[in-house]
Amino acid sequence: MMTRTIRDLSPADLAGKRALVRVDFNVPLDATGAVGDDTRIAAALPTITTLLDHGAKVVLLAHFGRPKGAPEAKYSLAPVAARLSQLLPRPVHFLGETVGAAAVAATHALPVGEVLLLENTRFLPGEESNDDALSRQLAELGDLYVNDAFGAAHRAHASTAGVATYCRPAVAGLLMEKELAYLGGALAAPQRPFVAILGGSKISGKIDVVEALLPKVDHLLIGGAMACTFFRAMGFETGTSLVEPDRLVMAADLLARAGDKLVLPVDAVIAPAMDAGSAARAVARDAIPSGEAMFDIGPSTVAHYRTLIESARTVLWNGPMGVFEKPPFDVGTRAVADAMAIATGRGATTIIGGGDSAAAVAEAGLEAQMSHVSTGGGASLEFLEGKALPGVSALDRR
Repeated sequence: MMTRTIRDLSPADLAGKRALVRVDFNVPLDATGAVGDDTRIAAALPTITTLLDHGAKVVLLAHFGRPKGAPEAKYSLAPVAARLSQLLPRPVHFLGETVGAAAVAATHALPVGEVLLLENTRFLPGEESNDDALSRQLAELGDLYVNDAFGAAHRAHASTAGVATYCRPAVAGLLMEKELAYLGGALAAPQRPFVAILGGSKISGKIDVVEALLPKVDHLLIGGAMACTFFRAMGFETGTSLVEPDRLVMAADLLARAGDKLVLPVDAVIAPAMDAGSAARAVARDAIPSGEAMFDIGPSTVAHYRTLIESARTVLWNGPMGVFEKPPFDVGTRAVADAMAIATGRGATTIIGGGDSAAAVAEAGLEAQMSHVSTGGGASLEFLEGKALPGVSALDRR
């Protein structure tokens, strides 16, 4: 069964109704306190605009930062409301409360075709514990519920899951629909060759993804420091590279089971320290000296990975190949991004799984050359692991 979306709602479901929309507005602020990156705000605009165009009143719920279940001025959504009002050619109102009589009254008083952003849901002590009483209070804010916050869909919070029990219909927004379509499509019916790329520092954080993807992919490319745990399991010296000793048996088992599907770097860019970029050099993977560490994949690996990526029909990437924030250790990550852009141009479906990979693609200016850049790092990982996302499971099915 498929998750219902706002496309499944009739005009009567929306006209004059209060659409309570959970969005992901957890965005960075700059030194002046204004929104520094509005990517997540912009990603919610299609859902907001569609609801407004169908005569709904749009009431927005969002979290911001990590307050401890109580109001903190630095985590107010007021700057986000200001940026939203610049991006959306409709009136945007902000209320410094989230639930209660004043908030409910404000939702009823909201004119059709206008938007009300309520204060940070994480100011509420029962939000992260999915408190039932709070879920009921949140449900009083709308006549229907729309979850468009894929980035928070893996959290069973009151505003992402509990509220859907009491505010029906409960459907997905257009961003949520797009996320599920791309990620779900890659897993269920990928065009082949299907290449997945996993990077980052630790194999422990990606082991469930590796296990879930191996049966589905044609090639699984490994990069980042997590490769060093595999190297150590192969008996290679890894110097001062990050290695997880308690995962060596697991890595050896994966190598034995995966066969040619699991593709490891054949060389590495090493240096005495992360800040010693001027001393960086490439060596074979079995030639890492005892006093140095791997900080990126090497040039031979880059060339091999590019060939596999550029000839693929479906490519999924999560995790950098090295310390991409510090040149010259950004070469591998940038090369993967470039290769994926080429693959897209050749007709492949290319998906960035959020997090650091999304940041790297944005830094390279290649977002528009990817089929889809996920807005949810943690949520996309859990989805790829095959886990049910509470914020999706709570919605209506068709």
